[in-house]
Amino acid sequence: MIFRSAVTMFCLAAAVALAGCTTSTGDGPATETFTSEYGAVSDSGYSIPAVPISKVDKRLHRQIVRYRTREKPGTIIVDTPKRYLYYVLPGGKAVRYGIGVGRAGFAWEGDAYIAWKRKWPTWTPPKEMIQRQPELARYGEDGMKPGLKNPLGARALYLFNEQGEDTLFRLHGTPEWQSIGTAASSGCIRLMNQDIIDLYDRVRPGRKARVVVLQ
Repeated sequence: MIFRSAVTMFCLAAAVALAGCTTSTGDGPATETFTSEYGAVSDSGYSIPAVPISKVDKRLHRQIVRYRTREKPGTIIVDTPKRYLYYVLPGGKAVRYGIGVGRAGFAWEGDAYIAWKRKWPTWTPPKEMIQRQPELARYGEDGMKPGLKNPLGARALYLFNEQGEDTLFRLHGTPEWQSIGTAASSGCIRLMNQDIIDLYDRVRPGRKARVVVLQ
């Protein structure tokens, strides 16, 4: 699929944007699991299909877990090897989401913040990507319209570095639930659409919306 390879290059081009950083983390047993939250969703005029969640490893279902970290509540921690994204809560807990990472995702490590977020975002490939794949030129000016086939899914969170520059990294939705828990062939950090909607509603963009990517 054309957009799989395109988004892979998009994230690979961004992989040098984050400097290395570590944080002490550790999760414990789940205190609440949201397996029932993956049904069909009507959202802003779009019909998001249900996820056959019984086919997804239960550890990748959205859940609240005991979580040990030095990071403040509101921080997002991406644990690339374990395929988890944590949204830190008060009281030693976090919301844990299963994620898929692009092969380029293994180059990620460091700090950023969520500068802004979008519902049903438009996807615009960078000029460098269009040079490699001229067939994407039709999306170069106005971008690919929002929709279920858009590589960014139902929501996208845009990561900027401490200098206020766009890193080109995205936390985004995907209808490809089979890719959760894997190093997929494309994408930055992807969540099931039902999960990215939940995360989107929790995040308040700004420099306090810190993101830490761990290897």
